[in-house]
Order: sequence, then C-alpha cells, then structure tokens
Amino acid sequence: MQAGLALGGGLVLEILPSGAHAAGSKANFTPGAFLRITADDVVTVVLARADMGQGTSTMHVQLLAEELGIDPSKVKTEHAGNDRRYDNPVMGLQLTGGSTSTAASWGPYRQAGATARAMLVAAAAKRWGVTRTDCVARDGAVVHLPTQQRLTFGALAESAAGLHVPEVAPREKDFTLIGKPIPRVDSMEKVLGQAGYGIDVQVPGAKVAVLLRCPVPGGTLESFDGSEAKKLSGVSHVVAVPSGVAVVGDTYWHARRAAQAVKVKWSEGALAKFDSKTLEADHLNAVRGSTGERVKNTGDALDTLTRAGTVIEAEYSAPYLAHATMEPQNATAWVRDGKVEIWAPTQGAMMAAEQVARALDVSQSDVTVHTTWLGGGFGRRIAQDYVIEAAQVSKAIGGPVKVVWSREDDMRHSPYRPAATHRVRGAISADGKPLAWHHRVASQSILTQVLPDFVGGLLPSGLHFLRRTLASLGQSSVSTSDPTSVEGIDSLPYDLPHLAVDFVPVETGVPVMFWRSVGHSHTAFATESFIDELAHAAKADPFEYRRSLLMRQHRHRWVLELVAEKVGWTTPAPEGLGRGIAVHKSFESYAAAAAEVKIEDGAIVVKRVVIAIDCGRVVNPDIVKQQLESAVIFGLSATLKQRITFENGRVQQSNFHDFPPLRLSETPVIETYLRENEALPTGVGEPGVPVIAPAVANAVFALTGQRLRSLPLTLPPV
Repeated sequence: MQAGLALGGGLVLEILPSGAHAAGSKANFTPGAFLRITADDVVTVVLARADMGQGTSTMHVQLLAEELGIDPSKVKTEHAGNDRRYDNPVMGLQLTGGSTSTAASWGPYRQAGATARAMLVAAAAKRWGVTRTDCVARDGAVVHLPTQQRLTFGALAESAAGLHVPEVAPREKDFTLIGKPIPRVDSMEKVLGQAGYGIDVQVPGAKVAVLLRCPVPGGTLESFDGSEAKKLSGVSHVVAVPSGVAVVGDTYWHARRAAQAVKVKWSEGALAKFDSKTLEADHLNAVRGSTGERVKNTGDALDTLTRAGTVIEAEYSAPYLAHATMEPQNATAWVRDGKVEIWAPTQGAMMAAEQVARALDVSQSDVTVHTTWLGGGFGRRIAQDYVIEAAQVSKAIGGPVKVVWSREDDMRHSPYRPAATHRVRGAISADGKPLAWHHRVASQSILTQVLPDFVGGLLPSGLHFLRRTLASLGQSSVSTSDPTSVEGIDSLPYDLPHLAVDFVPVETGVPVMFWRSVGHSHTAFATESFIDELAHAAKADPFEYRRSLLMRQHRHRWVLELVAEKVGWTTPAPEGLGRGIAVHKSFESYAAAAAEVKIEDGAIVVKRVVIAIDCGRVVNPDIVKQQLESAVIFGLSATLKQRITFENGRVQQSNFHDFPPLRLSETPVIETYLRENEALPTGVGEPGVPVIAPAVANAVFALTGQRLRSLPLTLPPV
C-alpha cells in the first residue's frame, strides 16, 4: 500500500507491505518518492542525489530523520534510478553537481519526514483511541505519553498508508540532528566492502569488455584485425562500436590481454597535430588581442587605465586537468527485447537514459538506469560516454556486458577541465586604492559541448534549461559566452569603480567537462593572485588590503577575517615560511584559505593550510569539514603537481606516476573552520578548491619575492 503527496514539486510517503519492492509498484508512484517503510520495520531513504563520497547519503538521512523521529543509523539508503521525480530543483533536471545537493534536499526531505511522522502518529492514535497530541514519534516508534504504549513504524505502516495525507510543516529550529556531527551512514558498508560500486556489479552471464579508442580526440576507426585476439582463451568477441573496437572476454584480464593483440588503423582527424605549446601561444595571442565578448562592464575601465598613473599587468595560465576519479569509468548494460537495462556510477541517471536511448534508437521509457555508489565524480560522471559504450557493446554482442576503463583509458580519453589563460590590468590611485580592473579570459566553452546532451529530451525547451543553468551559476541573462569561463570574475566582490571582463573563446576540439569548482578553479587563481599584486604595489598588507575593499561584502569579509585570525596573520610567519591568503565565493558559499609554505631542495612544500567556509546552515559539520579537507588535498594536487598536455594530438600523461595526486607524506596540517549562520544551506563540495592555488602562490611570493603565474606552480631553476 502507498500514500502519496505532491507538494510544490514532488513529495511522497510510500509505505509497502513486507517483502514488496519499490520497482514493482513504480507505476503507482506520485512525484517525489523519498521514503519507504515496510511492515518488517525497514525504513529506506531514497537518495535523489548520487553519493560519490561527498556524504549526500548521510545528509539525506539526517534531514529526514530529524522530522521522522528515528536513529539515522537504523535507516537504509538506496540510490534513485532514472526518474524525473528526482529532478534537482536547482538545476531543472536529474543531476548531482554544482554543489547543490544539500540546497536541493533541504526542504523536500524534511517535509517527507514531517509528513510521515504525522501519518504514523495519526495511525497510532486511531488504533489506541487517543488524541494525537498525546503521541510522539521517536526512536522508530510512536509512543503514547500517558501510558507509554509503543508501536513501531513498521507495525503502523499499513494502517498509516490508508490515511489522508496531512499538510504539515517541518520545524525550522530546535533541531536534534541537524547541525550535529552524526556518523556517516555509509561508513560501515564501505569499511566492510559491502557497498556496491559500479565496478562491483555482477549480472549473471555478463562478459567484460575493454575498448580500443583512437589516441587522438575526435579520431575515427578505419579498420581493424582481431583474428589473433579471438584465438586467445576467454575471448568471445572483437567488434567495432562507434567509439572504437570492443574486445570482450570472460574477465577483465582476458579482454585486456586480448586487446593488445588487435591491430587497428585510425583516421586521426583534425587534432592529429594539436599540442599544448601551440595552444599556449594561441591563448596568449587571444588575451593580448582585441576580439572577444564583453561580459561585464561597470564604469569605464579601459579609459581609466589609459589615464592612470600606476598600472599593473599580469598573465596567468592553467592547464587541462583530468578528473582522475578513484574508480575508473565503468558501466554494465543488457540490451534485450527492445529494452535496455543499465547499472552505472553516474551523476545523471536521466541523462544516461536519454543519451543511451538516442544512441540505440529506442524509446527513453525503455531504458532503466540503476545508479550505484560512485567512486568519485568531480563532474566526470556527468559525461555519459562510458554508459553509452556499455549499451552499444551489449547490443553488438547480444548479451549483458560490463565495460571497464583502465586508468590509462581514463586519463587519455576523458573530457578535461579546460585550459585557460588570463590577462589582467589594474590601476591604483596614489593612496593605493584600485581604480580599474580589465580582465580577459581565453578558454574553451564547456556549455557549448555539454548543452546538447543536457537538453536532448529532458526538458520541453533547451532555452529553459540554459536559463536555469545560468541562474544556478549566478548569471542573470543568456549570453553567447560561457559563464563558466568567467564565473567569479564578473562578480568580483571588491570595491571597484571600473570593471571590464572579456571572454575570448579558443575552441580546440578537445573534449571538456565540468571539473570540481568548474571555472572558479582557474578564475580565483587569477583574481586572488592579482589582488595580491595590487596590494604589493600599494605597499599594503594583503589581508588588510582585501579587508578594506570588502566592507560592503560581509560574508566575504567574515571568512577572510576568520582565516586571518586562526592562521595568526598579525604575527610574523615562522622562520623560513611564507604565508599567503585568498577569499572567493562560489556555488553561493564563501571560502577563504591561508597557506604556509617553505622551499625544500628547490621545491614548494606546503606545511599548513587554514581554511574556512560560510555555507549557511550546516547540516553535518563533520561532513563539511571532510569536504574542506578534501578540497585542500584536491586543490594542492592541481596547484603543485597536475596537468594534462598534448603532443601530436596525444595526451602525454597516462597514470598517477605522471599525473600525481598529493601523497600522504606531502599533506600539510589542515585546519578547518565553519562560520555558521541561519541562511539556507549552500554548496560545500566545491567552494574550498578555488582558494587553494592563489593562497599558495601568494605565500610563495611572500617567502621568495617571485610571482608564479602558471599552474602547476614550479620555481625556476637557480
């Protein structure tokens, strides 16, 4: 039996008899199925947002359990499949990204818990013949306070399902779980190896496939010879698919070994001669030229710069970056009888279904996607290429198959964070105050590449989605430029009378995708490095200079002041250490960081990072701190070590030996601080990343007097 509620976009309480399964009753669902209670006392929360390690499972449970009256550790979770009822209300489609999971779930999951609680209490009161006000829901049961009679939620499930669904509002204060550091609900199953990631999926009779792809992006298959590979034991198929040649075997190792025996001839296409050095020159020509689109214009920056007495200029660059998720890309598919079933670690189950349907020319309603746990995402799993491949291989061989990418496949054939180059010119007055700022960015457009995949069949209008996307990125109107390339620049918080921002698209054909913190990952490096350069030119303290320009931007200033206090900014840095600071807003949250660095054997070593965030109301402070710690390590990896480079169209990196993450022995002391308030919750997963690179670069300058303006940061040889 079920009870359904649709309030302002989708909410349902689903209560099933013992042994029933949600998928079997899917046709009877109403929008927003977040909760299931069965008669055997199993309480299940359906995760509308995918959990890729960022803690959304705990957040969902914590919000719902706050209202329902149950110990979060007693609640089970499952990921939602492709279903429009789980659309992200911030983005307008079913997607996990943009650090929106908590903001999108704050209302609906509390509402689901409150509604379920009211129905269970009503069912108990009716059974006992007592008033509802004498009953409370707590610890997974309804208790009659005068007599202490108790009925579990499971015992009340069937009778509650038959009741009228009331209108009840969740509480807004006096929380017992929200704001508390409860343990993660997914820890135990992950520690015990019980969590089912995509790569763990076992479908009876399924083969395993690896793919040979053109080493140059955009290249195509001319011909192949798989005769020698098919002679090897455990190999069942060697077939052409749109992305290359699929080698199918009994196990991954059968397929991987056989792939080495396949002879392939590629047509390498337009990028056969593409290389990073040429791109760097193209970027510099672009930012030094006069073309591009003016995306922000306040006052008259160019005229002011012409007349100013003191003008500072600087150029900053950031390379392509891989996402390098811990779990390489994989998906399992079974195409049969005109229908497609997918098991995948995806950030967008509905996108996966739509793109598979388009690729196989089937109805989207005939595609079912089971979302698994994700071994990291960072935006990479918004792309559905690996899911499409699994479906295409399954169709080609006529049976179930798991496609598994190697680390080398993932490093060399994935979409990347775009490379970008910035040229910034600033003018300061005689007393050091900034007068004008002109900022030009050369980069690729992510939205140009991904919007067709987002829009196709998911919403009535592509323009509607574009507007929703721009709104989520803080943009007010549709522009021909890509807002992800200039985000954070066109909304500079500093008191600047004249600001001009230009975007110069330099399209290369290299596949690109959202990367953790997207454009903020390189725009903050440029803006927070340059404000430091202005402070130096003004002979001002970098912290005090920023602070003086943020008097009308309170939340920026608050986190900046918090970090300065905790790092001990007003006291000299320890001997041999340089100290740098940065502040930046992204995904509606405000973050600041201070770094302490030293030079050892000519290399930059980060010894300490102090980082703070204002993300509004905090649901679970431990998870927020974990995300800040993760952002520091992720950000330092890109700041000091990582880049993707091309030569003759080929990616030169292949694994962690030449795209290294920060090692445990290299990890600095990390101190995290939260500036809590009662504003609505905002992003956590990404906002900590942008401030890391500029904080470190500014610390290097404080120590050595050298401005490093290219990522990853390296000191020139002595």
